[in-house]
Amino acid sequence: MNGTAPRRWSRVAAVLGSALVAGSLLAPVLTAPASAADREPLRDAAERTGRTVGVALAPHLLDDPAYRSVAEREFSLVVAENAMKWDSTEPNRGTFTWGGADEVAQFAADNDAELYGHTLVWHSQLPSWVSAITDPDDLRTAMTEHVSAVAGRYAGDVTAWDVVNEAFEGDGTRRRSVFQERLGDGYIEDAFRAARAADPDARLCINDYSTDGINAKSTAIYELVRDFLARGVPIDCVGFQSHLIVGQVPSSMEANLRRFSDLGIDVRITELDIRTTTPPTPAALERQAADYRTVVEACLAVTRCDGVTLWGVSDANSWIPGVFPGQGAALLWDEDYATKPAYTAVADALGAGTVDPGPDPTEEPTDPGPDPDPTGPPATSTCEVAFTRHAWDTGFTAALTFTNTGTEPLTGWSLTFDMPAGQSLTQGWSGTWSQTGRTVTVAAPAWATDVAPGGSVSTGFNASHSGDASVPETFEANGVACAVR
Repeated sequence: MNGTAPRRWSRVAAVLGSALVAGSLLAPVLTAPASAADREPLRDAAERTGRTVGVALAPHLLDDPAYRSVAEREFSLVVAENAMKWDSTEPNRGTFTWGGADEVAQFAADNDAELYGHTLVWHSQLPSWVSAITDPDDLRTAMTEHVSAVAGRYAGDVTAWDVVNEAFEGDGTRRRSVFQERLGDGYIEDAFRAARAADPDARLCINDYSTDGINAKSTAIYELVRDFLARGVPIDCVGFQSHLIVGQVPSSMEANLRRFSDLGIDVRITELDIRTTTPPTPAALERQAADYRTVVEACLAVTRCDGVTLWGVSDANSWIPGVFPGQGAALLWDEDYATKPAYTAVADALGAGTVDPGPDPTEEPTDPGPDPDPTGPPATSTCEVAFTRHAWDTGFTAALTFTNTGTEPLTGWSLTFDMPAGQSLTQGWSGTWSQTGRTVTVAAPAWATDVAPGGSVSTGFNASHSGDASVPETFEANGVACAVR
């Protein structure tokens, strides 16, 4: 049962007029979720550095509007927290279950995010039937068939795979897993070769924890990578999980990332969280913020560090408390999805802009001046917007990307459109959003008031509906009708 996850999304493109007239926003302003309303989304800021900011996604939590909203707004890469692991995808030999993995793949497609595969071979979360295989040849066959089936299903969709996860002990020796015990050192190479055959375009990574600084374990992986490269074994990247403790970020982290990148491979912070004793003190949260900034800046300082992935959305769904009793509060959002100082630290490190909250709704609107001359020439369309919508039973998420197709900068853009009856704006981001009746207006965000020729800016919103999730039929730029295609 191989094949890519189905695509269930639609695009509408519209051409926006260039004759922009200053407009007034008379309805109360709706901005991004309160937890991050004053900052540009992390994904947009990371994109300007040539990197992605990712999140470990649990598909069963997507029914929570707060969880979904943060995941959609902030992250440009998603990885399945558990849904692509062996026990989830092949619980019985030769019988594959793709439901959760497909949901994660679909979420990535719907939200223009990269899909990162995790993980193909790991000693943990392994079905009992695998551990029960005693014949080495049969175990090798089972492993390579699993790698081929899972990597093959998502070939062309996954940007990179954690092919082998946690293969080393802390002292740099090989972990005594079922694969190591019965197949020997060669199983890692076998897994990487099978992954390359199944998906020639995906980057192939080895991933582990407690390798963030220069130590015996990270050095053992360094030597393995160097050996693979020398012998032509396919390997493209190394993942550093970075499950850290407040106040204990290794001082050699940047140097460690750099020595791997100097081999000619990519590196990534793959499972970042920084835990502390709960409930956290204000001082601990401030130190946590400084630690998050240190980690992000270490990645930014290394050209081949392609980004940072957080291992969860909020403290409400972190794995930490269940494994380390009395520890937690490890992520950027607290249990109520309010941002913590760590969020601000990451936003600052990435250079995220601030969002203008818009005019005070209690103030009188500014006189827009005289109406334009109705006998003047029609406006020339010089901007294009791509409209992407993902709907569920009672709501939908829409993403809009504006591109200036003209020869002059697009200054102070705003977009107005009528939503079909029964639809209501619930929140918007990367712009100042409002709704009056069925008419929705989004004005340019503070960091993207001007769009250069050929440039683009992304924005989006969530809305509820009463059964009709169809897209708007018309778009206007400050009163000027826009062509729709």
